[in-house]
Amino acid sequence: MTNLPKTLRENLHFLCAEIDGQLLQLEAFFKDPTTARARRILDRAGYAHNLKTRIHSACVRQLANTRQSNRKHLTLRSLEFIATDLQRLANLARQSLRHVERIDTFETLLPARYPPLVRYVRKGVGRIEEAFFGNVSEQAIEIGELQKKIEADYRKLFKSYTKDMSNPKLRPADIANSLLVASEFQRMGDSLNAISEAVISANIGQAVNLERYFALQSLMADLEGTGGNLKIETIAETRSGSSISAIKNKQTEEVAAVFKDGEKSKVKEEREGVKSWHEIYPGLAPKILSYEKRNQSAALLIEHLPGQTFEQVVLNEAEARCDKALACLSKTLKDVWKQTKTRKPAELGSMQQLISRLDEVRRVHPEFKDGSIRFSGVKLPSLQSLIDEASARETAAPAPFSVYIHGDFNVDNIIYDPDENRVHFIDLHRSRYMDYVQDVSVFMVSNYRLQVLDRETRQRIMRVSLAFCKSAKSFAGKQGDDTFEYRLAFGLARSFASSTRFIFDKQLARRMWLRARYLLEQALACPPGEEARFRLPLKEIFVD
Repeated sequence: MTNLPKTLRENLHFLCAEIDGQLLQLEAFFKDPTTARARRILDRAGYAHNLKTRIHSACVRQLANTRQSNRKHLTLRSLEFIATDLQRLANLARQSLRHVERIDTFETLLPARYPPLVRYVRKGVGRIEEAFFGNVSEQAIEIGELQKKIEADYRKLFKSYTKDMSNPKLRPADIANSLLVASEFQRMGDSLNAISEAVISANIGQAVNLERYFALQSLMADLEGTGGNLKIETIAETRSGSSISAIKNKQTEEVAAVFKDGEKSKVKEEREGVKSWHEIYPGLAPKILSYEKRNQSAALLIEHLPGQTFEQVVLNEAEARCDKALACLSKTLKDVWKQTKTRKPAELGSMQQLISRLDEVRRVHPEFKDGSIRFSGVKLPSLQSLIDEASARETAAPAPFSVYIHGDFNVDNIIYDPDENRVHFIDLHRSRYMDYVQDVSVFMVSNYRLQVLDRETRQRIMRVSLAFCKSAKSFAGKQGDDTFEYRLAFGLARSFASSTRFIFDKQLARRMWLRARYLLEQALACPPGEEARFRLPLKEIFVD
């Protein structure tokens, strides 16, 4: 464990001792319920609160001088969480007594069932210091496992109380308050679980929950020849809730593999997406080294791909490398599209996608809710009416063929390796046969929404977007896809509008929102039957 000030160690020791003392009194109360015992617990609310506050204050002072990437930063944050949940145990103990006070017939509570529950909680509290300061993850796991035992006993109590509801001799209010007492102990189990995860996170230097830790342990065991000489560092936290970490050699700092975990269905989709790319176009997707599932979560150990994300190339690299990366990407995409092309027409469905995301957009930007819009005295159609009309027009102009697409073609999901001059794709859980305009529009807008303000970089972003579009348009022309630009108008409108849910900058979000509306208006102004002659005003859209 990273060295911590003596005062932090002492205050955690005192806090654990205080909580254990209160729990000991609670255990005695259930065996012999007296007002004096209850009062000794209720009157000590301030002690745990003060100790928790001292720990929080000391952690804040230490954090002010610690880089976020430093392991000590995570240790201090974990200690804050532990202190918070320890005080929560005291609060839950007092709350359980308040429910007991409202029970007229104490036997209704089945009081003999509670001392074992209290002992489980005390056992967990008693292991915290050794697990945290001794860097003993096995002890931390045992703390978390106590939650399962508490949950099992809670379910038995719940079953008994609900059965008692049909007993006319028992007061319904007594049964209801007994259920509330049991519920407070269930929450104590949740707090022990949270403490367990905080300790493990501090011990391994990575924020994890128990399921993630077990998956990580299992998958890291699959890496041969490492001799346990590994460490993990967070790379990213995705919006879908997945975590991505690099597993590195402690001495060389070389990345051995990438660990990705999250909801089981999402990780399974990622795994299937990678497998399908290996079958359809080998070499683009990373190799899956191992897969682990546990309860409702799952994890992948993925081959580390050398290089940079396309976002890093656009923002940080020289013009020559940026141009070379774009040329490589365009060439690869055209090859993929040619090799996977099928004769089956594909509907873009961008308006349906937009409709499904509007509520989320408006939760972030309530100012985008449809209202009466007037300009120079003329009432303009609402966005909803534009979307409804656009949906019908879009359905009438499908792509003449389908290709296999990435499905979430953002600039941070493309890896460029300058040494090999090749690209790789990651985050492949949405891959499928579809209209390639989906990937084109997502890529272009993901460039536009990069939140950099200097003029030179914004101009480069515009050049990349226009050059990429020109390449895709060239492919469309050679394949006889006459409505490419028309469908792209709808795809860009969807991407501009739906991406605002990720943008907090009100000015940038408004620019994107207005561009979406403008694109819909332009596409709808095109007479039916003239879609092949439609031309996108790209420079007007991508210039700031």
